[in-house]
Amino acid sequence: MNAGKSTAMLQVAHNYEEQGQKVALYTAVIDSRYGVGNVTSRLGPQRQVDTFGPDTDFLAEAPKVACVLIDEAQFLSTAQVQQLHQLAQVRGVPVICYGLRSDFRGEPFPGSAYLLALADDIEELKNICTCGKKATMNVRVDQHGRRIREGEQVSIGGNESYRQACGRCFYAG
Repeated sequence: MNAGKSTAMLQVAHNYEEQGQKVALYTAVIDSRYGVGNVTSRLGPQRQVDTFGPDTDFLAEAPKVACVLIDEAQFLSTAQVQQLHQLAQVRGVPVICYGLRSDFRGEPFPGSAYLLALADDIEELKNICTCGKKATMNVRVDQHGRRIREGEQVSIGGNESYRQACGRCFYAG
């Protein structure tokens, strides 16, 4: 959270397109914070992209592109992660996914767990906790900034709903 995932994805898309290459960009249909299908960086850049939902079949949809980019990849199903892995391994299309590893309880999202298991390469985008250490966890908060420890795994929100934290602050708070 707040590590620049969407910004990085938009930059990668720009780099491919600047070289005359076509990319396929997707974000989760469930994430409507900035409008459905809109990837928005907190720094300002934004772009309308295709969306994926539970029924999206990436192998069937895969257009002829130089690269597939996925934002909010934690919302992928395990079957979709396997499809993307097959797209990369069998068809030779680079697939780059951006998302969270775990939820506000410290539990992995199913899509993230499979991405971590199947990925050829993992690059961590770093952020810092309020204490200054590297943030690796997410904390859900209510409208008064108080921590929420229980609830549904998925609750769409931004800075008003979540804070990044290091492991020590995650367990202390």
